[in-house]
Amino acid sequence: MKLHLYPLSLVFLFFFLFRQTMSSNHHDYSDALSKSILFFEGQRSGYLPNDQRMTWRRNSGLSDGWTHNIDLTGGYYDAGDNVKFNFPMAFTTTMLAWSVIEFGELMPSTELRNSLVALRWGSDYLLKSASQLPNRIFVQVGDPIADHNCWERPEDMDTPRTAYAVNAPNPASEVAGEITAAFSAASIAFRSSDPGYSHTLLQNAVKSFQFADMYRGAYSSNEDIKNDVCPFYCDFNGFQDELLWGAAWLRKATGDESYLNYIESNREPFGASENVDEFGWDNKVGGLNVLVSKEVVEGNMYNLEAYKASAESFMCSLVPESAGAHVEYTPGGLLYKPGGSQLQHATTISFLLLVYAQYLSRSSLSLSCGSLVVPPNYLRGLAKKQVDYILGENPMGLSYMVGYGEKYPKRIHHRGSSLPSNVDQPGAIGCKDGSVYFNSTEPNPNVLIGAVVGGPGEDDKYEDDRSDFRKSEPTTYINAPFVGVLAYFAANPGV
Repeated sequence: MKLHLYPLSLVFLFFFLFRQTMSSNHHDYSDALSKSILFFEGQRSGYLPNDQRMTWRRNSGLSDGWTHNIDLTGGYYDAGDNVKFNFPMAFTTTMLAWSVIEFGELMPSTELRNSLVALRWGSDYLLKSASQLPNRIFVQVGDPIADHNCWERPEDMDTPRTAYAVNAPNPASEVAGEITAAFSAASIAFRSSDPGYSHTLLQNAVKSFQFADMYRGAYSSNEDIKNDVCPFYCDFNGFQDELLWGAAWLRKATGDESYLNYIESNREPFGASENVDEFGWDNKVGGLNVLVSKEVVEGNMYNLEAYKASAESFMCSLVPESAGAHVEYTPGGLLYKPGGSQLQHATTISFLLLVYAQYLSRSSLSLSCGSLVVPPNYLRGLAKKQVDYILGENPMGLSYMVGYGEKYPKRIHHRGSSLPSNVDQPGAIGCKDGSVYFNSTEPNPNVLIGAVVGGPGEDDKYEDDRSDFRKSEPTTYINAPFVGVLAYFAANPGV
């Protein structure tokens, strides 16, 4: 039985919800949503379509895969460099798909279409990367050491476009597991609009999971690629969470009992009860617990109650008035975790807050944090505070989304944005010739609209410095969950 709130806590919650309703409504969440999706066009690799809206970009990476006699064109550059890292790209694809699944019905038809286009740009490339399964899976394109020693436009790349593959029986469980999640989630997102494509994605999800589970281990443990995937997107957290994550998405996409049994029996052996307050490209546990909790909250699958308990523990750690351990916040109110690129935590965790609130609302439930009963709208209020911080309600008075608001970062750590475009300077800019632009104090000539940068430090301070990549570099996996978050608040700005 749920206990009632203590009187002071009740007063606090009412005040909080009232304040959230009465403030921050001046943000144009619809504009921010449109721009957050547009950003992905600036990250595209391959042949660009005629309706490309980020017009300062041109075709790039057209020889990708040739060394292995395979077409690996397309996909996304992960951040401000010109490398295609499949591990974070698959997570980006999963989160774009999950955004559509949970919040697509709230999007205007134009933005839903744009979201599906962005999603398919990622899933099409991943299908190519997984096309040689069960024998081989591609995990990366581009020599990261050579690329990071250059500052040049993707259109001018002359660094090696090495395609890195893992051959059976060598392991790549975290990459194949995340690709499984991406295919499964995308198959749900496309189920109504393109059933044939949805079926193809699901077939490949099954093959990807078989590879991930049969040859268990980290892709970064393979000696022939270890020095090229680390320290960039090395497997720091272990591969077991991706196995559970992939199985959970296959369960959601297929309803197959075998995947239900897998996530139930492997929860403890795979360590899903640990690090429950993390969610991002490397650690899937927080998202896994929320995703699986839906089966308990809405489907009464009480054999999965342990996942729900972990999800609620995470949610309660975000509520300052609850008992027990809490996540940290900066003095200005931003969710803070040690390391760089703070806003990746703010966007992913805000997404989980909204999703869990949706699950609770549909079942007329609240979150129990000891003696504190927290209604779903409180969780939405916590998420909105993070969104508003990103969009400008912070001690710097700065929007951390490029192109949104009057004041935003102008010197982001991004090669294509910081160098003259092919339109303005058609001639090639060589590897080291771009250094003058990297070192320049001038604003970037090309505005990467919608890009959310890494963000401020624990002191809420941000210097608009291109060389400080931890703060000034945008990534696809910061934006992907933000698409769903902004879709919700664009439709419900007064929450």
